[in-house]
Amino acid sequence: MSPLLIKKGAEANLYLQEFRELFGYGEGKVVVKERIPKPYRVEEIDRRLRSSRTALEARLLSEAKEAGVHTPAVFLVDRKEMKLVMEFVEGERLKEALARMKKEERRKVCTELGRTIARLHRAGIVHGDLTTSNMILREGKIYLLDFGLSEHNSSLEARGVDLHLCRRALESTHFRIARECYRYVLEGYRREYGGGAEEIIKRAEEISKRGRYIPKEERAWR
Repeated sequence: MSPLLIKKGAEANLYLQEFRELFGYGEGKVVVKERIPKPYRVEEIDRRLRSSRTALEARLLSEAKEAGVHTPAVFLVDRKEMKLVMEFVEGERLKEALARMKKEERRKVCTELGRTIARLHRAGIVHGDLTTSNMILREGKIYLLDFGLSEHNSSLEARGVDLHLCRRALESTHFRIARECYRYVLEGYRREYGGGAEEIIKRAEEISKRGRYIPKEERAWR
């Protein structure tokens, strides 16, 4: 199969391609992430930024996997062409899966999501885009995708922002079950992270209140 465009983004395009087509052996499909040039940047600076970001994303994916987070395997990093070739993770996006789940299954999955985020944070990594569109559910395991906005950052603020973004994503996409899901996420996060989890959760709550009024009944998410 010729490369099939499956997602067009502001920073990169994603293509689906046969493994054999790229490497001359093997079976299955891969995802090719190609960072696109930005015409408003000086060309040399743009190339350096895209090259370093491509390498960093590959490294973060591998480090997250070592920390016990399910992520796509990285097969190739091409810093010259700004391409990242990764495993195609077959499964259902968590965005669709959550909507059809019964409460007990939803609790199990959201608790596991919290544990996954905690593993990432304990490894000194923040994801930066924790939406359920960037998560695949396969055989009961949650795979985190798209580390394009991820970074090494162990600060309280960065971890709090990551949790806050997860909450906001649940509110906007799964508003009917968002409160319940986030409680389960925090349940798993506390269990996996251990000491220090409460401080991060508190910071996430503080971040959510910045710049806007929150009715009293919305404040007790814990």
